Amino acid sequence: MTVINLTVNGSEVSGEVDDRTLLVQFIRDQLRLTGTHVGCDTSQCGACVVHVDGKAMKSCTMLAVQADGSDVTTIEGLADGAELHPVQKAFRENHGLQCGFCTPGMIMAATDMINRHGKDLDEETIREELEGNICRCTGYHNIVKSIAAAAKEMG
Repeated sequence: MTVINLTVNGSEVSGEVDDRTLLVQFIRDQLRLTGTHVGCDTSQCGACVVHVDGKAMKSCTMLAVQADGSDVTTIEGLADGAELHPVQKAFRENHGLQCGFCTPGMIMAATDMINRHGKDLDEETIREELEGNICRCTGYHNIVKSIAAAAKEMG
């Protein structure tokens, strides 16, 4: 067992983990932050996307010990208290979710995408960037619309 220390959603946390524990397992099982979902167990779906040191990462592809010393943001840490993050607002206003299972990962991936590309995201870029995130419900139209709206808002 290894003790890890990291910052999650602005709070210092530590925990003892088996060296094989995935970051998503640590987040969900030890920290009880269940907004980060496990959808496929094969790193295909993107439901587990979090930000590690400011970059989008599928937390099912990273060991918790690899995150030792890192700053991790989950969907629970994106909003500012009761004030939703602009991407969360855009998903709500543009009906960018249906069942909601993929939504946390989509929002985290979208936030990273906007941070890297800025306000001038076009549909082709958004769709290309979302290739690692699977939605089984919506057909992506409103997700793309939501991300474009958030990009303009954040720009």
